[in-house]
Amino acid sequence: MAVKSTSDNAVIYIESLESLIKAGKSQDLFMSRKCCIFKTPTILLRLNEKAYVPDVFSIGPFHHGRPEFKETEKIKTKYLQSLISRSPFPEEMVRNLTNSVKDVEREAREYYGKPVDYTPDEFVKILVIDGCFIVELFRKDFYTELREEDDPIFTMSCMRQFLFHDLILLENQVPWMVLELLFNFTLDPRHKMPLIELAQDFFGDFFVTKPRSGYPPIQDIKHILDVFRKWLVSPTEEESGHLDWTLLMPSATSLVEAGVKIKRRESKSILDIKFNNGVLEIPGLYIHEITETFFRNLICFEQCFPNCEPRFTSYAVLIDNLINTAKDVDILCENKIIDNWLNPADAVPFFNKLYYNAFLKEIYYQKVRQDLNNYCKRRWPRWRAMLVRNYFNTPWAILSTAVAAILLILSFTQTWYSIY
Repeated sequence: MAVKSTSDNAVIYIESLESLIKAGKSQDLFMSRKCCIFKTPTILLRLNEKAYVPDVFSIGPFHHGRPEFKETEKIKTKYLQSLISRSPFPEEMVRNLTNSVKDVEREAREYYGKPVDYTPDEFVKILVIDGCFIVELFRKDFYTELREEDDPIFTMSCMRQFLFHDLILLENQVPWMVLELLFNFTLDPRHKMPLIELAQDFFGDFFVTKPRSGYPPIQDIKHILDVFRKWLVSPTEEESGHLDWTLLMPSATSLVEAGVKIKRRESKSILDIKFNNGVLEIPGLYIHEITETFFRNLICFEQCFPNCEPRFTSYAVLIDNLINTAKDVDILCENKIIDNWLNPADAVPFFNKLYYNAFLKEIYYQKVRQDLNNYCKRRWPRWRAMLVRNYFNTPWAILSTAVAAILLILSFTQTWYSIY
């Protein structure tokens, strides 16, 4: 039996390597610059899969066609019918909507970080139905006269909660430029509220406070989740620095013991944390059933989107440093920093696991950390805090301390007069 020589094996290996290189050249292996909608990486997904996948409504191509969303597909179709029924020429509007999305179909594909396994016509249909559903949802929420009496979204209490969850998922997005396109084609002179303001009104204060009036308009919006991120990032002026894990934020308990005062900061962004003259100011944060979903998807977006500033990841690291025990949670709740719907014991692992497996090349709040650590090294604030905590923490303690001080003064005065 003939045995292949080493040289023959080398030739075969080289030929297969050359064919592999040629195949690679024929493919676009790099993401488009427009790519901003991603499937959650497995390393993040396994921490809490429910925080990344839709409960009731599939939006976009990633979860389209799954049997559990069959009933809500009927709701989305009903919303499309409701929208076009207000046009004097419904059939013409359908053609205009479809053709307008067809014109940007190839560009819309570039927004997705994973190949969209649908034909152009199927993909256009998904974008039209899902995009019109979101546009009509925002309009019906603001203009109550547009609602039907039997609309389950506005008659069933649970539906709004489901929508809050599903519309902020990174995997469950359609490009904002598609939403604006459909919005403009269905614009009614009687309903002129801009899309961005309708979105703001729909979500209200459920996740964050509304952006302050007069602030420059948000530019280059990618999708609904990106709107939230830009709302929160835009009012802050925090600068980033090199990551230094040796420079950690002391826990809330340690800060109080060191004489730092923790107070609620009135701000339009939960990211707007400041420290000055021994006072750490932190904006209020509501903790409820969807808060974890909100944070995890924002962090996932920052991890996947190229050259994205890790604002929320840095915030999660800072809050994790502040909270180590249930006592830390109690301190933040007492100072109205956290409005906690969870058990304080449950809030600790909630914050401690938010940014697990996230990678940071740079981090924000470095100056706040540095200033706090320097302040905690000073002795007088710590002694003053200890004095207040031990002798002036209750009215009776203050009274007894005052009586002791008066007796000491009288005793000293009497001794002085006796000697004199």
